[in-house]
Amino acid sequence: MKMDLTDTTASKINKALVEGRRAIGTPAVGMVLTLVIVTDEENAYDALRAANDASREHPSRTLVVIKRVSRSPRDRTSSRLDAEVRVGAEAGTGETVVLRLYGEVVNHADSVVLPLLLPDAPVVVWWPVNAPLDPANDPLGALAQRRVTDTYTAEAPVRELSARADAYTPGDTDLSWTRITPWRSMLAAALDQVTCKVKAVEVEGEEFNPSCELLAMWLANRLDVPVKRSLSAGPGLTAVRMDTNCGPIVLDRADGALATLSIEGQPDRAVALKRRDTSELIAEELRRLDPDDTYASALRYGVDRLTSAAAPASAGAPAAERSAAKAPGQTVAKPAPKPTAPKAPEKKAAAK
Repeated sequence: MKMDLTDTTASKINKALVEGRRAIGTPAVGMVLTLVIVTDEENAYDALRAANDASREHPSRTLVVIKRVSRSPRDRTSSRLDAEVRVGAEAGTGETVVLRLYGEVVNHADSVVLPLLLPDAPVVVWWPVNAPLDPANDPLGALAQRRVTDTYTAEAPVRELSARADAYTPGDTDLSWTRITPWRSMLAAALDQVTCKVKAVEVEGEEFNPSCELLAMWLANRLDVPVKRSLSAGPGLTAVRMDTNCGPIVLDRADGALATLSIEGQPDRAVALKRRDTSELIAEELRRLDPDDTYASALRYGVDRLTSAAAPASAGAPAAERSAAKAPGQTVAKPAPKPTAPKAPEKKAAAK
């Protein structure tokens, strides 16, 4: 069931939701959270489709906030709220409200969203594109327990990681981090099978790919070993090579779907490691609403290393090298050949 409301209010939208549930014979509310999607008109369809797919696992009330910028000076001074209310088959297993804001009301989106939140239920805010640099201090982000961004869609994806680290607040996460969950699980499982010490790691993937940088940060943080970042044609992450005192451990995925795990002394194994859809990524993030301490630790570790090691080197570097280092995260996992700080003792490989 679908209802269009023009020049409406939050009160009328709530009444339309109640009427819609009664019309389809489900007056009770069986949803577990409120998902607020802040996007533009161009990306709204894809984001809403991903949210509807995720609602099969997490029935939720989905509020899509689209801020419309009027070109006419006259329209900018007039405020208007249009809504599209969907219940039943039109909204997956939950409810969907598409909010289009015009004029001055664009600056008060939180006042529109607040009356539409499910009572006593968690709130998750997701920015598929154009996320604020400080999500927790954004008016809509302040309403949420979890704030989901995606640095991959940013204009300078890797540079965006520095802003995420500076403004990190418990509850922040990023889909670039979610994309490497299968990689982290597979690498941890591989290290569980051996009793070797990891001496060095190489992460290979696309240039300016934040997922590659985050995986390199995580490995450097957990193993406390040098991590080299090398480039490939992709798609996305293509390989991780760990040099151990028992021989190399390699996880290689050249086609974006099937990977090969090679461990010294064991036969090679094919493992499924496909690139996942956005609906799978957002469904994973909705499974946990507590702060992701592992993400925070890896993010801060990488940016701290960048600040202490990359700044002095770039001052006297040739122009070509400075150009290559314009994406800060790309150099996080490239420790200098002779680090100024004493190298920490090598830790025994373990799945952390």
